[in-house]
Amino acid sequence: MRVGAFILAAQFPGQGQGEALHRAVRSAEVAEEAGLADVWLAEHHFVPYGVCPNAVTLAALLLGRTRRIGVGTAVSVLPTQHPVTLGEQAALLHLTSEGRFTLGVGRGGPWVDLEVFGAGLAAYDHGFAESLDLLLRWLREPRVGAAGERYAFREVAVVPRPDEALTDPDDTVSGPPVVVACTSPASVRLAAERGLPMLLGMHCDDEEKADMVALWRSAALAAGRDGDEVAAAGHVSAGVVQIADARRDAEETLTKAMPGWLRQGLGAHVTVDGRYRAMRDPLAYTELLCGLHPVGPPRLCADRLAASAERTGIKRFALLAEGSGDLAATEENVRRLGAEVLPQLA
Repeated sequence: MRVGAFILAAQFPGQGQGEALHRAVRSAEVAEEAGLADVWLAEHHFVPYGVCPNAVTLAALLLGRTRRIGVGTAVSVLPTQHPVTLGEQAALLHLTSEGRFTLGVGRGGPWVDLEVFGAGLAAYDHGFAESLDLLLRWLREPRVGAAGERYAFREVAVVPRPDEALTDPDDTVSGPPVVVACTSPASVRLAAERGLPMLLGMHCDDEEKADMVALWRSAALAAGRDGDEVAAAGHVSAGVVQIADARRDAEETLTKAMPGWLRQGLGAHVTVDGRYRAMRDPLAYTELLCGLHPVGPPRLCADRLAASAERTGIKRFALLAEGSGDLAATEENVRRLGAEVLPQLA
């Protein structure tokens, strides 16, 4: 089982943006010290739900600050950036970190971001597949040109090549791993047809995730993917973790802090075309997350992770540990995850 931290750089009420970013960086540093396998970095624009606007940039900083831990984006929003730019950045981080970087990509939402960055609603509605395929070609081929609806350019050399040898001339690698955030059957099929593992959201329960994994497998096999490749797919399950000696104390920590953050963070989203987007009730959503994920004493947390892995077949986790909104409490939470939960999963 591979357990990592999911870092949103959430700005809680009364906090500054720099405070949220400092907590994000410290969370990653402590995650490495605590023995976690990965950190996963979220990306948002113009909202306090998360104040990191570029997950790849923060990944570069953290790869420089750490020595062992994997660093991934969860996710880089593909419709708002050029796939070649993102491919170049991913290749650079993959090579300079000696393979510790994972590129997670997603479709994002119909937010005002599409207007600000000039992508337009079409990039969200039906342009994701074209962008993803161009990105994958950039990460896998020596020269790339494009003649698509959104991107068209003459063939150019891929520099740096992400599949070049690293420090050892005999040690060739295939480039950075890519995962896709999936929230619908259409996105599951899109990822499956390309053989790309899924990142599944923390709002989904184990039954929903198991259904998505089953759909992914059937779609991948129908697309002609190799059976061994399908069986070995490293899907990632996002969740929340809060450790305390008593379950009630862990739940109270989250229900006191998270609803205020969710209310101001999710409420700040603005759609690009004025469409109505219902917002979850912040307290009810927090309570839902407490019921779904490892929230409570270490033994309960370990049991929940093990049970989730058994039900879904997913053995990689990205767990939000900053739900208290407090730096010291977040650091303690991450340390306890490493010291008291991970050994029970070995």
